[in-house]
Amino acid sequence: MTAEFQLPSPLVPTRENYFARYCKRDHDGIWAVVDVSLDNLRHAPFTRCRRRPSGCLIQELPNGYSKVMWVENVEVDDRGVSDIYKTLVNTSLAFGAKRWVATLDRQCERLASAMANNIPAGELGVLNSSDGRKSILKLAERMVNSFCTGVGASTAHAWTTLTGSDEIRVMTRKSIDDPGRPPGIVLSAATSFWVAVPPRKAFNILRSEKFRSEWDILSNGGVVDEMAHIANGRDPGNCVSLLRVNSANASQSNMLILQESSNDATGSYVIYAPVDFAAMNIVLTGGDPDYVALLPSGFAILPDCEGPNRGIAITEIGSGGSLVTLAFQILVDSAPNSKISVGSVATVNSLIKCTLERIRTAVMCNDA
Repeated sequence: MTAEFQLPSPLVPTRENYFARYCKRDHDGIWAVVDVSLDNLRHAPFTRCRRRPSGCLIQELPNGYSKVMWVENVEVDDRGVSDIYKTLVNTSLAFGAKRWVATLDRQCERLASAMANNIPAGELGVLNSSDGRKSILKLAERMVNSFCTGVGASTAHAWTTLTGSDEIRVMTRKSIDDPGRPPGIVLSAATSFWVAVPPRKAFNILRSEKFRSEWDILSNGGVVDEMAHIANGRDPGNCVSLLRVNSANASQSNMLILQESSNDATGSYVIYAPVDFAAMNIVLTGGDPDYVALLPSGFAILPDCEGPNRGIAITEIGSGGSLVTLAFQILVDSAPNSKISVGSVATVNSLIKCTLERIRTAVMCNDA
């Protein structure tokens, strides 16, 4: 198998591995899933990371739950990691067992939500149509995956790096014959920065429609309302929302935004994309979400792991600072074969810098 392990930041290199995976069920009914690196068997010029025997044991419990024990054992060259991320990367919250168990738990929650059929009727704002829920959750999952590949510079996806300064990394890709993306030239810009507020507070403010107009330039001062939401986890912050931006300018039309917010013991995400009204009406009635064109933007919020609480899951503390990654994907030209102008890159850089300052102000000046 080959795999890429990513931290959602342009300041942390992707870890690429080539490994064998062995799965076996023992006589006690416990499954073992074990990986070991094969990088030394192929001719690669440089291998930054090797997986020594790593994996998990999965034990079925009488109550229908599973007990998972995870061991992560890697040999890695981390010299390419930015200084502000080094403490986090040296904990198990970045590439270690805690993160993979938390990721597995969140994915199980998402699947349970998609399959749920006991949604109470009549609750305000809750989408209780089974087909509509499944279509919205499928669309939100594609949006999240697209965001992560754009932030992490995955080698498996067709992004080309234009600039990679210490502040902002800008990449580009051509979108052709992809019904899930608008056709043309897409720019992805990402930057990471530190803010002196706990991760939970930053997450609550950035996911809330109440504070959105303070940092979101696209909302342009309009009032933001939540039209519908789908809970997809135990934490109240884990949900998919459909937001409507009521324009402050009567001459401008209102905007619809699909947003997923997600929080676990190792980090948080707030990912969103403007969507077409007509396309979303089809999805809400259970239509195929694969034909909804969207370009995601959003945030990844991680603990800085500095001070006496380093390495402790963020849900267990709530103190310390936050490492925030901000990323945009923007269509800059509807002609896929056109050349990217210097002005387009400058505009995206300016948008990132302006939004960054607005976010700093919003998270420092509000309570959530």
